[in-house]
Amino acid sequence: MQGRKNYTEKLFLSFQLSDQIPKDNLYRRLRETLDLSFLYRDTKELYGRTGNPSIDPVVFFKLLITGYLENLTSDRKLVEHCSMRMDVLYFLGYDLDEKLPWHSTISRTRQLYPASLFGTLFNKVFALCVDSGMVSGHTQAVDSAPIKANVSMESVVPKMPATSIDSHLKKVSEENGEAAKKHGETVSPAHVSAPSHELKRVEKHHQNLRDSPVRLVGASHKKARLLSNKTHYNPHDPDARISVKPGKARKLNYHCSMAVDTAQGVISHIQADFADGRDSQYLKSIGLRVQDRLRKNELIMTDLLGDAGYSNGSNYDFLEQRKVTGWIPVFGKYKPEIEGFPYDKEKDEYSCPMDRPLPFKGFYTNRDGSVLKRYWTAPKDCKACPMKAQCVPKTKSKKITRTIYDEQYLRAYARQHSERGKRMKNLRQSTVEPVFGSLTQFYGLRKIGVLGKAGAHKVMLMAAIAFNLQKYLKKGGRKPSIDIFKTIVDAFQGCLTIIYQQIQSKPVLLKAL
Repeated sequence: MQGRKNYTEKLFLSFQLSDQIPKDNLYRRLRETLDLSFLYRDTKELYGRTGNPSIDPVVFFKLLITGYLENLTSDRKLVEHCSMRMDVLYFLGYDLDEKLPWHSTISRTRQLYPASLFGTLFNKVFALCVDSGMVSGHTQAVDSAPIKANVSMESVVPKMPATSIDSHLKKVSEENGEAAKKHGETVSPAHVSAPSHELKRVEKHHQNLRDSPVRLVGASHKKARLLSNKTHYNPHDPDARISVKPGKARKLNYHCSMAVDTAQGVISHIQADFADGRDSQYLKSIGLRVQDRLRKNELIMTDLLGDAGYSNGSNYDFLEQRKVTGWIPVFGKYKPEIEGFPYDKEKDEYSCPMDRPLPFKGFYTNRDGSVLKRYWTAPKDCKACPMKAQCVPKTKSKKITRTIYDEQYLRAYARQHSERGKRMKNLRQSTVEPVFGSLTQFYGLRKIGVLGKAGAHKVMLMAAIAFNLQKYLKKGGRKPSIDIFKTIVDAFQGCLTIIYQQIQSKPVLLKAL
């Protein structure tokens, strides 16, 4: 017999939401695990004593966590999604007939709360992972990646020169003036703050692009807008920076730096920076924050893994001072030895192939602020040298410039080529790179949906919080595993109890004993 379901909506219904959510459901377990009551205390000073009640701080952060767990970056779509999920409503503490907060309230509250509050929540979740034994602390892997900002390259406008620096800026203003008029933006112009030598470097790079005979099909650098962070900015989001990843188009991005514990892949630190900076610039701040967070959880970092982008003499020296072994490959341009010029460490001097000394002459600071050591021969030694035409054809004497961190570079170079260094490289690649892929593909970090560096930092923190919570509930948030030793002892005691009871029940055995 064919069945047919007739549905008539009931006027009154006896229904309890908690009865419909399975015990192993992610959001049910999350509600039972995560205590966010501290948010009431930490946000109390942000509100006045009068006016309409705001969104509950706990509900706000639970909504954000849900959004990143579900890979939803739109506040409007997030509210629509949550209203149709019973398990999410139970996690938020809402009934089926209750209205969720308006999507614009979520956006305004995100701007109201400081980034330090998001950091406090990250620390709390990280502490949960530590307590469950998921974090070893001693070995951390760092990496970085550009994350697209919520602005377009088409809205980039030129900065106004503070003074008449050179013809390059005039040319840039002429080439891009039409683009600024097209958008009709009336914002206060940003001024050029880069020094003249950096602007000349940008102009030289652009000229090389124009003169280059090799370019993509259909590309014309003579007609294209050649943009640089030194001369251009986006008025909609001035914190966004132009950056490029090999093989991809230039975009306005933010720089995401992250540290991951190698034990089970828990994120130990994440931060947002300007995208026009090098990876090596941010290693010290990452190292200090990671060490501080681990110290508060009674853990010690002994090894730090990174790629060649973090190679820097001051970084090697910083890690050695902090008693941390840096497994960071030396940058490709560094040479541990200068061919034909042996170095005498005791005398601090080099020798040329003709056995003429190149003593240390002093320190030198280049335009970028790097401190270097200079060695050179006496002009009279080179003047009478038969190899002068091949060695120094245009100068009076041979000069060698070395970094002041040469010893730190040599130690890092030796670690890089050791067997353990190769294992550490594989460990870094298998630890931090998959985490970045997960954040961008499944935890809402493909694009920063808010404006400003502070907003980008909040987004990255929430993505890392959702990732750590998911990993905690999967591995560390389970019920405590059975202690094998305790199980054996209990079983042995049970056997003794049974034997004793049998002996008591048989008097003959008692007399024999």
